[in-house]
Amino acid sequence: MAVCCDLEVDVNGEETFMVDKKIIGSYCGRLSKLFGKPTGSARNLKVIFNDFPGGAESFELMSRFCYNNGRTAITPSNISFLHSAAQFMEMNNSVSGTHNLLEETGKSLEEMNYWTWSELLIATKKCQDLLPFPNSTGILEKCVDSLIGRITTSGEPSPCPSTSSPDSSGVRLSCDTRSTESLKNSFSRATWWFEDLLVLSTNLVGMVFKSMVSQKFDHVIISRFLFYYQKSKCYTGTSDEKRKVVETVIDMLYILDWNSVSFKSLFGILRVALNCNIRKCSRTKLESMIGSQMDQATLDNLLIPSPYGMNYLYNVNLVLRFLKAFLHGGISQVFPIQLRKVASLMDFYIAEVAPDPCLKPSKFMALAMALPDCARELSDGIYRATDMYLEVHTGLSKEEKMKICCTLNYEKLSAEACIHLSQNKNFPSKCAVQALMSQQVKLKSLLKATGKTKCYIDSSSGVSETGSKGKKNETSKQMVLYAGKLDLPTDNDKLRAHLQGMQWRVTELERVCMKMQAPMTKIMKSRVSNHRTSRSLPRLCS
Repeated sequence: MAVCCDLEVDVNGEETFMVDKKIIGSYCGRLSKLFGKPTGSARNLKVIFNDFPGGAESFELMSRFCYNNGRTAITPSNISFLHSAAQFMEMNNSVSGTHNLLEETGKSLEEMNYWTWSELLIATKKCQDLLPFPNSTGILEKCVDSLIGRITTSGEPSPCPSTSSPDSSGVRLSCDTRSTESLKNSFSRATWWFEDLLVLSTNLVGMVFKSMVSQKFDHVIISRFLFYYQKSKCYTGTSDEKRKVVETVIDMLYILDWNSVSFKSLFGILRVALNCNIRKCSRTKLESMIGSQMDQATLDNLLIPSPYGMNYLYNVNLVLRFLKAFLHGGISQVFPIQLRKVASLMDFYIAEVAPDPCLKPSKFMALAMALPDCARELSDGIYRATDMYLEVHTGLSKEEKMKICCTLNYEKLSAEACIHLSQNKNFPSKCAVQALMSQQVKLKSLLKATGKTKCYIDSSSGVSETGSKGKKNETSKQMVLYAGKLDLPTDNDKLRAHLQGMQWRVTELERVCMKMQAPMTKIMKSRVSNHRTSRSLPRLCS
């Protein structure tokens, strides 16, 4: 039979096909509708498709079906193209009669559950070329659902070792070699598919991810796969490919339970993200995830170099955003232990960045004041960091130094730190005065507590030696005199002398308290023993 190529078909601008209008139109409802309209005396027609699913390859497979009297071999490698082309060209019963490509591909898709794993991968990989086109999501969703079902079925014998307890399998696992091998085998059975899914594009991985989440898949396994996918793709990809992969992985990790996401891996993806110039929204999501687990960070994690073009050594702004995310999560109110841990870490971090000559005073103050005052029991760490900062930045004015020193809580400084401050010429003299006043308040409160203790001892014992009583009265007079309002001199040398004298008095006071605790303990024991003796006597003898 002679074939007349009287129809020119332009497929997505990729390739032009010359086909027989009658043959193609007998199977394709879309073309038959078009040819049914009056065309005048024109013999050669041209049709342009801008959104043909699968492009030129898909159109060629469909044409072969038409030229072969409605017969073709349907395999996992071509079923996605044939099915999408049949949908697009409306190849249904009303046109082709007994030879229906749409029906034949539909029957093949119903048998997808009997395909091998490799056949599923091939079919799913071929679907990647159909993603930009409409009417192609149906077969893609079927392929993805079959993949997830196969993964779930294969992973059933292995409860995830990272989320299940040792007793979940009904047998308590010991720490011997057999249990260790069992955990390794269990984890390998849950992650055997990682390598195979690397052939999928980021868009397709996104569909697989959504299907896993909707089917209540283990979030720990999902997060580990995403990190594995990101590392593998970024190892050889271009800068644009790396950026797209990192953004996609971050957006997917953000949906998961953050407690199931590895904190160490988050910093690994952060290093890649800082060099890829990712979107601001993805960057914010990553910083929120890291900040929520800030109590797990180490000093090395936070010492991130500053962006290109910045003068200062470390990326201080990034750490401040981490702290903001940490506090925004409300963990400081629920878990004060985590808050104290972060405060200790920040003391080390501030001390590390303080010697940077390019660090501005505003940034130093922001770091020192980022956490609430209740986060620290002592302010000695902030004091040491401030000391280093003032020692390096010698060109600061008095006003700037006073603003920086306002970050210190003098009431939370230890006695040693106050003495060091009084002798430290890097600090303004007003700071030494404030430190002295805070120590006065401590002495007054300590004196009141000591006075109450002394009264209790006197009333309990009733008898005290004259010599020791004289010494106690003399010491008490010294403490009372010191606890009174001091006439602070304006001269710095005299002020430092007062502070040194204060330290000596604090030491003496602590020693007196220790001496008073010993007799108090003896008296309490004697009272308890006497009370027990009186209870043990018979009623008539008491």
